Amino acid sequence: MRPLVAILGRPNVGKSTLFNRIAGRRLALVRDVPGVTRDRHYADADWQGRPLAIVDTGGFVTDEGAGLAAQVRAQAELAAAEADVVLMVVDGRTGPTAADETLARALRRTGKPLLLVVNKLDSPAAAETGTGDFYRLGIPDVFPVSAEHALGFDALLDTVVARLPAPTEPAERPEPEENAPVRLTILGRPNVGKSRLLNAILGQERVIVSDEPGTTRDAIDTRFEYTEGEGEDAVNYDLTLIDTAGIRKRGRIDQGIERYSVIRTLKAIQRADVVLMVIDATEGITAQDTHIAGYVLDEVKGMVLVVNKWDLVEKDSNTIYEYTAHLRQELSFIPYVTFVFISAKFGQRVTKVLPVALSVARERMKRVSTGQLNKLMKEAVDAHPPASKPGKWVKFYYATQADVKPPTFVFFTNDADSVHFSYKRYLENQLRGAFGFEGTPIKLIFRTRQHTD
Repeated sequence: MRPLVAILGRPNVGKSTLFNRIAGRRLALVRDVPGVTRDRHYADADWQGRPLAIVDTGGFVTDEGAGLAAQVRAQAELAAAEADVVLMVVDGRTGPTAADETLARALRRTGKPLLLVVNKLDSPAAAETGTGDFYRLGIPDVFPVSAEHALGFDALLDTVVARLPAPTEPAERPEPEENAPVRLTILGRPNVGKSRLLNAILGQERVIVSDEPGTTRDAIDTRFEYTEGEGEDAVNYDLTLIDTAGIRKRGRIDQGIERYSVIRTLKAIQRADVVLMVIDATEGITAQDTHIAGYVLDEVKGMVLVVNKWDLVEKDSNTIYEYTAHLRQELSFIPYVTFVFISAKFGQRVTKVLPVALSVARERMKRVSTGQLNKLMKEAVDAHPPASKPGKWVKFYYATQADVKPPTFVFFTNDADSVHFSYKRYLENQLRGAFGFEGTPIKLIFRTRQHTD
């Protein structure tokens, strides 16, 4: 899991520009996938070889009538609880304001690594003279920057990386166990029935429930044992259900604690093996639903789309087929997703949710032998050779599966850069057609290797 850096501050101090500058490229914000356009609140970044995640939390708006001090304190505590480093951004042209002082005071109390970023200092001369007044905010680490002109970033990011927790060593990653604990995160917009689904799942007879406090302020991790099958065919699973708050559209997020729902949701997705994404059948798939699905895709997690309130939909013999076709069209960027149609209120088909989720978890653990994989690759390439430039033929040598969770395949070729994205999609479709992988993304890596006969 990448360490998290949260960006806080008033509106119009340049948080989004800073966010884009640290991300370093627009591709970190908008995924180039047909069928979905998403305005992003977070991105992966890298500095001097150290990966990290950054979150733009939105502008803090002062409102004395709403209890400013209590509101800021709650926001700061939550941001600090989730982030590894906090960047407080201020406007170097206007000087510190009362809102800056209130926010800084609350952030200092959290005890988390805190850096003050004085933005909009667009020249070296301004950087030398524009920070003095801001030291009264009581944050000793002050960095003059111009996010627009990319000034002052080396010192800032060097310090960010120095304050991050020590990285864990992935080299000793243990081999996943077939029946290892499975974590299921429930996501969705407000009022789609997430809590009712959670209660309906835990109300089944074959579960032993114990509640544990979650790692976030508004989530509860519920661990329980689940038995699939009967008699000698029965298999016991150790499951954890991670409940989350509803994710609102960005423009509708309140100025209070909900400002940080994206941070909490990201952590819940990162911890999941499979995400249960709940939608309201009476509303269909919405733009916000595609935003949420995009978060899951970015984290390369398995997903089950739980269509709740199916009892409220007027139906005939073709309704479910037409509805499914519409969902496939709207979610064309994740064609592998599986669907379950339920009514959590009345318990209809709720018993299908866990078996489908566990099936997706098993698909994420699936391994394909090198022999099978190379046989499929040869047949696919023979049937549809890759497009090549004159005198520069793309040749595939061999392929191997490198990992699971998600299934990851490495293809060795004479020129990896010349493999078109459409051909990569073709190979993915061939893999799915032959081996399944329902409900889970798969990763395809293409490497150039000099072939010697």
